[in-house]
Amino acid sequence: MNCKAKSFPLLVLFGLSLFSCKKDTPSPKASNILLIVADDLGYADMGSFGGDIETPNLDELARQGIRFSRFHTAPFCAVTRAMLLSGNFSHVAGMGSQGLVTGVPGYEGRLSDRIIPVPELLRNAGYHTYIAGKWHLGGMEGANPADKGFEKSFVIQEEGGANHYSEKGIFPEFPVTLYTENGAQVKWPDGAYSTDFYTDKLIEYIQSNPKDGKPFFAFAAYTSPHWPLQVDSTYWKKYEGRYDKGYEVLREQRLVSLKKAGMISPNAQLPPLHPRVKPWDSLSPEEQKKEARKMELYAGMVDNLDYNIGRLIAFLKETGQYENTLIVFMSDNGAAAEDFFYHEYYGPFLQENYSDALEDMGKENSFVSYGPQWAEAGSAPFLYFKGYTTEGGMNAPMIIAGKEVEGKGSINSSFLTVMDLAPTFYELAEVSYPESWQGKARKPLAGSSILPLLTGKQDLVHDSTYVFGLEHRGNAMLRKGKWKLLNTTTPLEVKNFGLYNIETDLSEQQNLKDLYPEKFQELLLEWEKFSKQVGIVTPTPKAGEGLNNQNIKP
Repeated sequence: MNCKAKSFPLLVLFGLSLFSCKKDTPSPKASNILLIVADDLGYADMGSFGGDIETPNLDELARQGIRFSRFHTAPFCAVTRAMLLSGNFSHVAGMGSQGLVTGVPGYEGRLSDRIIPVPELLRNAGYHTYIAGKWHLGGMEGANPADKGFEKSFVIQEEGGANHYSEKGIFPEFPVTLYTENGAQVKWPDGAYSTDFYTDKLIEYIQSNPKDGKPFFAFAAYTSPHWPLQVDSTYWKKYEGRYDKGYEVLREQRLVSLKKAGMISPNAQLPPLHPRVKPWDSLSPEEQKKEARKMELYAGMVDNLDYNIGRLIAFLKETGQYENTLIVFMSDNGAAAEDFFYHEYYGPFLQENYSDALEDMGKENSFVSYGPQWAEAGSAPFLYFKGYTTEGGMNAPMIIAGKEVEGKGSINSSFLTVMDLAPTFYELAEVSYPESWQGKARKPLAGSSILPLLTGKQDLVHDSTYVFGLEHRGNAMLRKGKWKLLNTTTPLEVKNFGLYNIETDLSEQQNLKDLYPEKFQELLLEWEKFSKQVGIVTPTPKAGEGLNNQNIKP
């Protein structure tokens, strides 16, 4: 059957599955969609969110759109990307555990055939679909962006991170980083810097079909500011000396500035630092200098990222496409705390191929990360950081702007998840989500369109009965209304869950399971249902399968 899909905004809003119709030609005024994802950007980094890093282009985007203060991703890169491009829970989408590749449903290490990838459905509906940057959703046959609906693509084939200047690998399993363009292996261009090049490539793709009347879905999947911290001195020198007082002071400063920006409650408090963080005063002067340089480099990478986002927006304006483009900017998880240079597994390879000397920091031959100490400042005021199912690992920044957006310059504190973006794109494109695809039944969307919220027609997307859960290598959470189950202890056992009221305890410090036993039991029952619904297990890799250790929390 081949017919135009109709718009069902109310049904799409509640994530229901509809009969499949192919829409060959989008409506004349169909909106373009520009999805920009920063890699490991902290909640408290951008200027409009209360950060001290110079982000004028993102700040202007915030003035033209809405900042979302309670937007939730997954705690790891690949898991978020699977949920983002499916509109479904991570296990349903095939990425129940980042890096784990098995034959067990939920742990395939690639986008599963239980979902329909966003680019595939949009392309079928008449959209051009482009991606440049990080894929991280499987390097095996059939898992490339070219196999998942992207018309044009230039991506890191499999790894979760890369040298920002060359093909020089950063993981023992991949001594040379592999890239593909439109599914075919290609070389990294000499002298190119990742964020600059991905911006060039995406502009090139959008320009390749300028007058055919079709809208585009363009995914700027940047690898910045993901480690290794590398950027030209033009960008980091302006921050020299800014962080000499240390990460504890920066964390305190950001608590104040976040409150001033309206991103957190005036009553918010900082939780205790992670046990891995060494007090700044315990470091030697030499160690402090290196630590400050790490943050200077990180700030420089964010500065460069903002510059390139400005280039994308300027291009859209120059070509007359800006007014008809919905722009979504987000980070893929909380601030990153991995620091692998002296790690038992990664360290030997990195030390053999890279330097962490002060004089080399920021260059192509340098490998440094800003670690848990600076990540605590990046995730302020939340508990912990990337890798954890705490708010610090999952509450990420998001800005949305476009002609559909009312309330420009406002802050929205509604509880949202990354799964809500796919239904939003479908409603915007007037595309229905089918019950079956290519002869196979597909799971219904788990997210809900936020378009009615953007247009001011609704105040909330999810009511107090909505259940959102996630498990990743034993770290687990489940949210229902203002209540949250949380476990950060492995192996995962029900007795280790705590109960928190996120409305009054943003830093997750008051375990209320003994004070509210009935509510605790209610959420435990929801957890049991959720676990069965999505298929949470602990698979053991079979022969020929394995665990790719990249990005695993030490």
